Amino acid sequence: MSGRTVEVNQCKVWILEQGDGVPLLYLHGFADVHSVKDDWLPFHRRLAEDARIIAPAHPGCAQTDENRDIDTIEDVVFHYLEVFDALKLFQFDLVGSCVGGWIAAEIAARHPEKIRKLVLIGATGLFVERALIGDVFMMAQPERGSSYAGLREMLFVAENQPMALELFPDGMGEIEDELRRYQMLRFGSRIGFKPPYFYNRSLRNRLHRIWSPTLILWGEKDNMVPRAHGETYARLIPNAGELKLIPDAGHSVIVEEPELTAQLVLDFLGK
Repeated sequence: MSGRTVEVNQCKVWILEQGDGVPLLYLHGFADVHSVKDDWLPFHRRLAEDARIIAPAHPGCAQTDENRDIDTIEDVVFHYLEVFDALKLFQFDLVGSCVGGWIAAEIAARHPEKIRKLVLIGATGLFVERALIGDVFMMAQPERGSSYAGLREMLFVAENQPMALELFPDGMGEIEDELRRYQMLRFGSRIGFKPPYFYNRSLRNRLHRIWSPTLILWGEKDNMVPRAHGETYARLIPNAGELKLIPDAGHSVIVEEPELTAQLVLDFLGK
């Protein structure tokens, strides 16, 4: 692992990076690097074998400074445009999971010239009738004071999976992991808690602006972001192709099926 900070608008942004080659910018979700763990997960390590993966922590997450000017998804997009400038990234592959997928789609719709290829994994960001995104904030409240079974079931295919229990244990976990989980929920609440809930109504009408070849990956049994959202992304992004499902996986496919998911991403990127 190689970590460093870059200064963006008088705020420090924490970056992990590893590997060589064409830059692959990775934007994280809830069960992920920066949002639970401070180091790469097996999914990211596999990507780094064949790509130069760069993973910034969202504002207020991990070791990235809080940015009090961020209240909307538009603010997040402008934040990341300045991160790209600081890193001297002019064109790159962009991979986003969960909330990171939403941010990636917003960036690609506004600045398609920056994106060589785009990968969205269980991305939030869209309003789809009769297919509401699950309330992660409600599930983050422990049941009976100590059980996070509901949150694990939302983020994974089953609440008793070993990795689900490791990342979101009942009771009190490692204090550093607990802090990162809290920071990610806090960031998520700034852009996704008040209506609209984890979506931007305008986004679906902008998806036609995405020029890049796009891969849409979804867990077959995603309990947080219904499959209809992946189907909508695949239908409205011109060069997306068909939605690809990860069998027997829930929302957190990068944790549940890291090897398969990473290989699909690398094959698509041509690594």
